[in-house]
Formats: sequence, structure tokens, C-alpha cells
Amino acid sequence: MIYTVTFNPALDYIMSLDGISVGNVNRSRGETVTYGGKGINVSVVLHRLGAENTALGFIAGNTGDMLERMVNAAGVSSDFIKLESGDTRINVKLRTDTVTEINAQGPEISDTAIDALYARLDRLRDGDTLVLAGSVPPTMPDDIYENILQRLIGKGIRFAVDTTGSLLINTLKYKPFVIKPNDLELEEATGIKLDSREDIINAAEKLHTLGARNVLVSMGAQGAMLYDENKQAHFCPAPSGDVINTVGAGDSMLAGFIAGYNETKDYDTALRLGIAAGSATAFSAGLAVKEDITRLYNKLKK
Repeated sequence: MIYTVTFNPALDYIMSLDGISVGNVNRSRGETVTYGGKGINVSVVLHRLGAENTALGFIAGNTGDMLERMVNAAGVSSDFIKLESGDTRINVKLRTDTVTEINAQGPEISDTAIDALYARLDRLRDGDTLVLAGSVPPTMPDDIYENILQRLIGKGIRFAVDTTGSLLINTLKYKPFVIKPNDLELEEATGIKLDSREDIINAAEKLHTLGARNVLVSMGAQGAMLYDENKQAHFCPAPSGDVINTVGAGDSMLAGFIAGYNETKDYDTALRLGIAAGSATAFSAGLAVKEDITRLYNKLKK
């Protein structure tokens, strides 16, 4: 079974406008409300690819109830922890010719709630996959990623980690199955300026040496590179298409990679499915659907 953890999920309130005039009344052309959070995005795309999974994390208040209903309506099984106070945050996305994001802080997460999460994670077994994605809310300990991996190490669980900076670096000693930096995050994590393919390989190899079994690097329009546990570098270009929305594209890539590897145990296949899923989301208004992912995957096979 695959499990995802989203510490600070959100309802994303997306408003489309012709433009924004600061200090004046602005009127939108339309609004959409959807679920948000990196782990939840991974869960939804995994489900659409036929990889059943359970979404874990924290919700609070009426907005949390709404988010849980929306996630379940998307077909994803969830086992969220309901906080005693506060409300799941609402993030505002203002779409003009660019996207301006206003992200709320979210509810306070108590030690009791963290213990409840640990109790759920203790149920994971040999062969399960755990996806830890996103930042850590200010009300949680900043070493929560390390604490989770340390607690579960030795149980035969595959860890997939998608975060940045010290949060990422500090997990490498637990030998996560896959990490997924983008090219800018890879440069930041290693201090290696990425001017060529060789630079990307060298930077990924550095993180592999520190403990990451597989390093999946998303590179936008340039596609992606996988430096695998056998020290082989796999490059795959991105398919052509009109980019509509980049929110969730990286999460979709990670979901595609995990689904592809779980199904075939083949890294080339997993990489292609990851790129297809990430690109399909980028070419859509929301998260990718299976038909679009399959169509792009078949193009990449040719």
C-alpha cells in the first residue's frame, strides 16, 4: 500500500482576473475551489493511475471537513487526524497572465495530534511506500521528517521525499527510495551550478552519495533526469504542449514515477510515466487524468 502525508493541507480558492489593481476593488471572471497540498496531489494522481493509496495528514474545522469530502469524492481513501481547534487553511490563487499566491498559515498542530500520526504510521509494513511531501508548518517540530524516517527505518518501507533545503538533506542518512528536487532545488542542495547535463549528473550523484537511492530531477520544459540506485543516469525529454498550469506538476511526476515503478520495477518506464503525468498536469487546468497521461506516455515510448 502507498501512503501520503500532508502536514498542512488546504482548500485552494482560485480566482481568474483580467488584472489586479492594488488598493482598488477587483472583480474576478470566475472562481474554483479545490483540494490542495503536495501529498494530496500525489494521492489523487496515484488513484487516477490505478495505484490505490491512503492520504494521511491533519484537518480542522468546517474547511477540513470540506477538504476531506472533496478528497474522498476524488476516489482517494483518507485517514486524516481531526484537530480539536482551528480550521484547515484556505490558500488564494489569483490568476491573471501570471499566478499570485497567498498561502495561509493553517491551524496549530499539537503534540497529541503528532502522536496520533505516529500511531497511524506505525501500522505500515514491509513493502509499503510512504510519501512525505511539502514544507513543515511553523507549529510542528522542524525535524519531523527525520523523526518519522528514524521511527520507521528497518521496516522495509520505501520512502519518497519531496521537500527542500535542510529538510531534504537531513533525510538522506535514512536512505530514502527516491527524492524529487527540481533543477533549482538540486542546485541549492548541492551548491553545483547546473550548466550542463554533466553538472546535473554530478549534483544528483552527490545526493546519491549522501544516501538517496534514486534522485528524480524535474527540469521543466527540458524534461527530467533520474540518477538511479545503480548509478545510471536516465534522461527523458518533456512532450510538447501548451502549459496552462504548473501547480501540482511536480507532485504528478512523483506519483507517475511511483506508480510506474511499483507496476514494472523498471526505472525507464517509471521515468517516462513520471514525465507523462507531470506534463499532463501542466497541460491541464487541474491535475492530470489517466487518459491524458497515457496519451503522452505512449508518445514518449516512440
